Amino acid sequence: MNTPDDVQYALETTQVLHEPDRRIDTFGATRFEFLLLSELMDTVGQVRIRSGEVEATKPQIIRPEAYNSVEFEGFGEGARRLYEWMEERGINAPLLRYGFQFKRGEVREELVHESIEEVRGRVVETVRRRGNPMQAVIEGVDDAWEISVLRFTFEMVEKSRGINLFDFKRRGML
Repeated sequence: MNTPDDVQYALETTQVLHEPDRRIDTFGATRFEFLLLSELMDTVGQVRIRSGEVEATKPQIIRPEAYNSVEFEGFGEGARRLYEWMEERGINAPLLRYGFQFKRGEVREELVHESIEEVRGRVVETVRRRGNPMQAVIEGVDDAWEISVLRFTFEMVEKSRGINLFDFKRRGML
């Protein structure tokens, strides 16, 4: 289980090395593929590569205040702690209050016996070459890796906000 210090450390050190070309759809679900690189804490020259998917389902715009929530299907208790930590500090964007549900699919792991610099360069280059518009490469903390994935997801929500608000206004919903 992640402590508040673990959450803080993961939030401060997580980096998105390659951002997807796409943003979160306004009126539908969006699925991102991720590769999360993390150096093993107790071992030099070993990197864990986690690959998987995270989905943001379309938000429910009109909800009674008592039902404003964010759901984290497939994530551990650290996800709820992260959200509470963000709320306590006023960090979460108002858009998160529209009832998002985040789902994490199956995650695969691979252990590589190279330096983080070598793995980072090779993985980012491969992802750019393949050109998948839904692919992200994230460098995060091994023990709090779900927090790193959620930080990326929340950043995508925030970056999608302008497009989503425009779509709502265009359809007369705001």
